Amino acid sequence: MEFTSAAAREHYDAVREVLAGTVVGLDFDGTLSPVVDDPESARLHPAAPGALLELAEVVRAVAVITGRPARQAIAMGDLDALGNAMLDRGAELFVFGQYGNERWSATEQRIRSPRPPAGLATFERELPSVLRRAGAADAFVEEKGLAVAVHTRRMDDPEGALDRIREPLADLAERHHLTLEPGRNVIEVRSGDMHKGRAVRTFVAEQEASGVVFGGDDLGDIEAFEAVRDLRADGLPGLVVCSASTEQPDLVDLADVVVDGPAGVVEMLGLLAR
Repeated sequence: MEFTSAAAREHYDAVREVLAGTVVGLDFDGTLSPVVDDPESARLHPAAPGALLELAEVVRAVAVITGRPARQAIAMGDLDALGNAMLDRGAELFVFGQYGNERWSATEQRIRSPRPPAGLATFERELPSVLRRAGAADAFVEEKGLAVAVHTRRMDDPEGALDRIREPLADLAERHHLTLEPGRNVIEVRSGDMHKGRAVRTFVAEQEASGVVFGGDDLGDIEAFEAVRDLRADGLPGLVVCSASTEQPDLVDLADVVVDGPAGVVEMLGLLAR
């Protein structure tokens, strides 16, 4: 665990002082789960459940805030069972799926979800021809219900393919009034009404939190990083944690604490709990 500045260490200490009222938000892929070529095979880091159980004894609540559909994240992380165990330790587990558009909690055990954004169905119908023209017909298309993600990680030249599809996907998304969300060898298309920053603010407000921690690793986490920094500027103790990777080095500049991938996140959560 590395602090990015002397002020960052002060932010860490300030959160520790109000830990009992602090909420912790964590991304899934790249933060709690190692990034893998097949997004459907992602699983929590083996030590993550134990670290989250420890954390549940000292904080108010924990949320997984992810671009994945909530149902998918719950299944991949066995979060329903983990949530029940965390309740026994004193803190509730929430899942904000699809950037906060979907909601689940260990207490309610039900996913709340809005209707898909207008234009998404037409976007999906036109997508295969756009990918063919960009020389990326083999890209893996993940349908999420409220969004569509186009992955190039499995292709021979992932970064080159991502560059080729970025502009045509942006044009197609704009025609259907959708938002583009670039990530690590993936571009996601969704409604722009909700993002992780708004999910963080909602989580903090609903829990009447006295402090907030958020950990993430990708461009889709930037709004959450900024939300924590803004809340901190308003007087709420806050800490931004970057699960660092060579693919997204720019996030380090926004963070207070930098750790080495999911293993580092797990270690940091353990230190925070103890």
